[in-house]
Amino acid sequence: MSKSPDLTHTRNIGIAAHVDAGKTTLTERILFYTGASYKIGEVHDGAAHMDYMEEEQLHGITINSAVTRATWQDHLIQLIDTPGHVDFTIEVERAMRILDGCILVLDGVRGVEPQTETVWRQRNKFDLPALFFINKMDRPGADFNHSLESIRKRLKGEPVPITIPLPEQDAVVHLIDRSIIYFDGEHGEILRQEPCDDATWDSLSDQREALLLSAAEFDASMEDLVLAGEAPDTEAIWAALRQGTLKGKIHPCFGGTALRNQGVQQILDGVIKLLPSPLDRPPAQAHTLDGEQESIQLGDNKPLVALAFKVQLWDGRRHVYARLYRGQMKPGDKIAVHQPDGQQVQETVARLFEVDAGKKSRLDVADAGQIVLIAGLRYVTTGDTICDPEHLVVLERIDTREPVLSLAVEPQSGEDEDKFLEVLDKVQQEDPTLLLEDDPDTGQRLLRGMGELHLQIVLERLQREFNLKVRSGKPAVALRETITTTATAEHLFQPQYDPKVNDQELKARVELAVMPLERGTGTRIIVQPEIKPEGQRLTQPELDAIQEAMELALSTGPIEAAPLEDLELQVNLIELFGKASTSEALQAAAVRACVKAIQQAEPCLLHPIMAAEVVVPEENLGQVLGDLQARLGVIQDTSKWKDNATISCEVALDKLLGYTTDLRSMTQGRGHYSTIFKRFDKV
Repeated sequence: MSKSPDLTHTRNIGIAAHVDAGKTTLTERILFYTGASYKIGEVHDGAAHMDYMEEEQLHGITINSAVTRATWQDHLIQLIDTPGHVDFTIEVERAMRILDGCILVLDGVRGVEPQTETVWRQRNKFDLPALFFINKMDRPGADFNHSLESIRKRLKGEPVPITIPLPEQDAVVHLIDRSIIYFDGEHGEILRQEPCDDATWDSLSDQREALLLSAAEFDASMEDLVLAGEAPDTEAIWAALRQGTLKGKIHPCFGGTALRNQGVQQILDGVIKLLPSPLDRPPAQAHTLDGEQESIQLGDNKPLVALAFKVQLWDGRRHVYARLYRGQMKPGDKIAVHQPDGQQVQETVARLFEVDAGKKSRLDVADAGQIVLIAGLRYVTTGDTICDPEHLVVLERIDTREPVLSLAVEPQSGEDEDKFLEVLDKVQQEDPTLLLEDDPDTGQRLLRGMGELHLQIVLERLQREFNLKVRSGKPAVALRETITTTATAEHLFQPQYDPKVNDQELKARVELAVMPLERGTGTRIIVQPEIKPEGQRLTQPELDAIQEAMELALSTGPIEAAPLEDLELQVNLIELFGKASTSEALQAAAVRACVKAIQQAEPCLLHPIMAAEVVVPEENLGQVLGDLQARLGVIQDTSKWKDNATISCEVALDKLLGYTTDLRSMTQGRGHYSTIFKRFDKV
């Protein structure tokens, strides 16, 4: 039986970054130095402890958020290593939702990159205190100050240097206690700390001053000392920096190189000294079923409240990851969930586990503040609030994103049809950004996801985990439709009445208008009609029926049967004809009027537009720019750093299919690019 954790000595943190910045490499060192792992597993060898999936080892990237535990300075660190690839950004979103703080890793050569900006926005959304680890400082072109400036410029953050890397000496300078720390031993596990020499210290005077000025902003008693050029007490500096970090006003930065085992122990110290415990975070806010707001205070002797943030199959069985915000959970407990459709379900917790990447160990009781794995829950899904059945509340759900790419898929053998549907259902439960739908025109099944790599990984998993071979077509981009002008239409629904066929006569008339909205606005449906004849009124069920009909009409456009968006629909007039104007008649008239209006409003297709950042050798800049313009890309900025050029642009996703191969060909394998979904728009 595990001992209940001391929440003041608990840190729930995540590690996030742009792909290939070194998150997993850093995590491996953290596990080794804390004693949670007896050896260091390298990503490039396919042996990383946290990348336990076969696909992760094969591709050399993190795909799943992996949870583990470690101990440092008598503190429990519950750690989540998140993916860096944009296709798996849902993993970052749901991890950030339940964490108390995070470490963002930067490549010391590239500084802030596109996915770093996405992660930063996710961090902002949940107001998480953050530290930066500026990694790969041993590489040619690495520049610590450039990375700090990119945080300031691109993220609008306030970087505060704590440790300055000296990669040529296998050391870092600690600006708070004026020391040089050397990393000896086979894996840098032996620290040798010496006073910093005057020459090195003088060269870092600007960074030391920036550190002290930042600390003085949160401790008025320190201001006079700093202005007088005196050194404040070390503990006072840490305390002031902690205040600023918890408020999100400053972002302490640590330099090093994880692969060369330099600078990792210092950011572990920073996690303990600067990042919050669960008790330091504001209480989670929930709503009761009556709509009242309830503040969820941490505590074990109160009704259970937990958030299910991930569903995962372990050995073919369904498990749920959850973060406890209040109360305790034990095997055998009854829990309840209020689902988005309004239904309430009750289930029984079969078993509880602590998790270490791909391994799990039994747990007798889970306490508030813990992250645990639950077995036995059949109906709980991502974003559900797990509650005491006698006290139902709902926490804010986890946002998911619409898929932008699809593949036509079918089982290789017709005998596998049932297995195919069953397996895809399980995989969709794990991944809310994955959808299996039927194409109404071709009858094919379409697997929709966030990108080429996302779909490729899913197909690989189907074969490896479930021994299910699948045939797939070429990737197709998910489209949307919209209108370009305002239009009005009316329809009188009056099918021929035949008492032998119809139960009753049906008749209703609807007038409505549609008008375009700005990109990214979505759809607005306004049902506030004038009713004829005067004195007549619609019941609430009839209004709900019309609203439902409008939503259905906007789900299929006239060009490619794609959903419509960025438009407003107003139902202006409804004419009733006594008992003949049933809800079905009103719905039919509204749908037909809507179809007419949209056809008259000059509909057009919207393509997914990606914000792309392309990094190439400077000598290839002209050729790559020309190629992007040929793909109808809109160039927004170009910049040069060292021998590389960076192109910021917007390009339609369908123009980027297969671009990785083309870019490598143009740059002799030295160019790379990354994309983030921006919006749907005309091309």
